[in-house]
Amino acid sequence: MSDLTQKQCVPCMGGVPPLRGDEITKLLAQLGGDWRVEDEHHLVNEYSFPDFVTALAFTNRVGDLAEVEGHHPDIFLAWGKVGIKIWTHKIDGLTESDFILAAKIDQAAS
Repeated sequence: MSDLTQKQCVPCMGGVPPLRGDEITKLLAQLGGDWRVEDEHHLVNEYSFPDFVTALAFTNRVGDLAEVEGHHPDIFLAWGKVGIKIWTHKIDGLTESDFILAAKIDQAAS
């Protein structure tokens, strides 16, 4: 289990620069699964499921988790798969909270 799952997302008030380079690399290394960073801007992952109902149940777990954390990803639901895209809108880039949410989403998938 990643140490990230033990942390809470912190609301971003702006005024801080998004993470770059080594900061991103270090946090990405703490994530399991197939998370990837695109353009040093957002985290993305896709989960596969045996059917629509299971994918929908996972989508609902992610929605519940997002409400608890106060940090909301883009969620794409299709038959047998769920895509997740995370970034901090307030600064238009990545913060540690994005990686925290990603780790918790991985935990919800298992």
